[in-house]
Amino acid sequence: MNNSVLKAIHERRSCRKYKPEQITDEELHTVLEAGTYAPTGMGRQDPYIVAIQQKEMKEQIIRMNAEVMGSPTNPFYEAPTLILVFGPTNWKNHIQDGSLVLGTMMLAAHSIGLASCWINREIEMFQTAQGKTLMKQMGLPEGVGGIGALALGYPAAPAPQAKPRKEDYFRIIK
Repeated sequence: MNNSVLKAIHERRSCRKYKPEQITDEELHTVLEAGTYAPTGMGRQDPYIVAIQQKEMKEQIIRMNAEVMGSPTNPFYEAPTLILVFGPTNWKNHIQDGSLVLGTMMLAAHSIGLASCWINREIEMFQTAQGKTLMKQMGLPEGVGGIGALALGYPAAPAPQAKPRKEDYFRIIK
C-alpha cells in the first residue's frame, strides 16, 4: 500500500545538520498546528507547545540541555527553531500525549520539506529552578513539566537511508 502519509513515515529521518536560515512563519505554523491534531488521552489536548526562535532564549535552552547531557556541544545541532512540548505532570498520560505531539510534528515537518530531530532531557531541564523560571517566562501554567523537544529547520545534508527493519519487529496473532 502506498500513500503520502506512509511515504513520509518511511522517509523521515533525524537531521543533525541544519542550514542557518530561519524557517518561514507559514512553515512554523503548519508544523505547530499539526501537533495540535495529535491524539491525546480522552481528547484532553493537555500538552503545551512552545516554539523558540528568539536568540537569547534559544541559547539558554541549549545551555541547559547540554548541561544535563554533560557535554559542551549544541544538542540541537544548530537548528534555527526549537520546539518544546510540556504537559501537566498530574495527568497519567502526559508523557504519552506529548510524545504523540512531537511525533506528529516531525512527520508534518518532513511532509513540507523541513527536517527535525527529537531532543531529550527536557524532563530533567524543567524540574530545575532555572527551568521553572523559564516556564513562567514562556507563560506556562503551574504544574506542567517538560516532555521533549524538536530541533527544526532546513536540512543542510540529504537524509540518510533507513536501516533495514529487524526481522521480528512485529507479530500477528490471529
